Amino acid sequence: AHLLYGVQGGGGFVLLTGDIGAGKTTVCRCFLGQLPERCNVAYIFNPKLTVTELLQSVCEEFHIPVPQAEAGTATVKNYIDALNAFLLQSHAAGQSSVLIIDEAQNLSADVLEQLRLLTNLETNERKLLQIVLIGQPELRTMLQRPKLEQLAQRVIARYHLNALNEAETHHYIAHRLAVAGHTGTLPFDARAMTRIHAITRGVPRRINLLCGRALLGAWAHGQPRVN
Repeated sequence: AHLLYGVQGGGGFVLLTGDIGAGKTTVCRCFLGQLPERCNVAYIFNPKLTVTELLQSVCEEFHIPVPQAEAGTATVKNYIDALNAFLLQSHAAGQSSVLIIDEAQNLSADVLEQLRLLTNLETNERKLLQIVLIGQPELRTMLQRPKLEQLAQRVIARYHLNALNEAETHHYIAHRLAVAGHTGTLPFDARAMTRIHAITRGVPRRINLLCGRALLGAWAHGQPRVN
């Protein structure tokens, strides 16, 4: 809901953070499936880039042709001019544009500043580019630095994806098994469910790994349930 609200909020940054394995990328995939059809999406999953490399990646994701400079390589200005023209054209056609950057805690300060400048592209009604930053908790710490204050002020929606509590862990396991086609009694007894939450501390990726190994172990020993 925070992601969808942010995208409809008229521009700026939307922030989604969470610990390793908390499900940020899964939530992002769900979010992508709910975006309106008239929405152009650029997805960057490897943000360890220079400013020029980032702009090049954004233009490639949006399928924007970029004219080359006299030296045979495009400059930062070439990329920004092409991106601006594309965003204006998309806006005129009633389309919105979203840039999603995963693992955003790896962005350098220079690249973050360039991203802030990209949100300056706007009409009288709204900004032309919405940027969604997805990353680990240190991303929040990065945005608290004084030199990134201007960017932090442009975050219009933010959400931190916490680990699951014990009841949520139970529901999560039941959901995963139901999606896989399981019906009837869960193949984990009550003490096993409590133990799973304690060991994994409610982190979905750890739950997936532990439950998978536990089910394999029970099957190998001919047991119908994990004790």
